Amino acid sequence: MFGIPDPSIWLAYLFIIGGAILCVVYGIANWNKDDKSDIGGEEK
Repeated sequence: MFGIPDPSIWLAYLFIIGGAILCVVYGIANWNKDDKSDIGGEEK
């Protein structure tokens, strides 16, 4: 397959692509989430 006969290389590519997709999904889900630690509204 595409000149890469070793299945462990395909597994590594799969984990890299899957990790990148998970990072993008996590970033989109938490893009503008409010910070609950600064409830008082005071600027520091």
